[in-house]
Amino acid sequence: MKKVLYVSANPKPTELSYSKQVAETFMTTLTNENASLEVEAIELYDVDVQEIDGDVLSAWGKFASGEALTDVEAAKVATMNGMLEKFMEADMYVFATPMWNFFFPARMKMFLDSVLTAGKTFRYTEKGPVGLLENKQAIHIQGTGGIYTGTDLNFADAYLRQALAFVGVTEVTTLPVEGMNQHPDKIEEIVADAKAKAEALAKEVAGAVTV
Repeated sequence: MKKVLYVSANPKPTELSYSKQVAETFMTTLTNENASLEVEAIELYDVDVQEIDGDVLSAWGKFASGEALTDVEAAKVATMNGMLEKFMEADMYVFATPMWNFFFPARMKMFLDSVLTAGKTFRYTEKGPVGLLENKQAIHIQGTGGIYTGTDLNFADAYLRQALAFVGVTEVTTLPVEGMNQHPDKIEEIVADAKAKAEALAKEVAGAVTV
């Protein structure tokens, strides 16, 4: 059995989030096409997501010296490690994010901060960092009010792709849901088109995460 990790970063309920609606179509189709898949879903606004703060930096420093962590430091590191373990255990990732001011929500960045961990998902070599994850793929379903595909303003998707590539995940497909604010008279058409593409994409990749 292969594992799919679905990560959503939007405090809105599904009925008010276009990226979540399209992601729901993708996930439903994916599991219908391949019932053997194990799916774990994380809504980053419903769980504890640890940022890199003073306690985390202090804990990392203590790891090198062998000094004992405080209870607070240990708890924060454990939260980050929990996210890291979920990420490492998955074979496929599905991300649903909105674009807020050219980037995704801060909680998505915090999640990735837990994932990019030296010795776990990448390692340093004489020739530079090398990703340690292999044979994994990712789908990024991104909702934007304007149309940013192909522009220099889509920092969120570019960053996610770079972060994933850094740990070895280079097979990444982006499914944009874009232009709803720019073309409010075409919202239904835009979303319907994105859902159709999501369904087709899910059918295409369903067999790629089988044994």
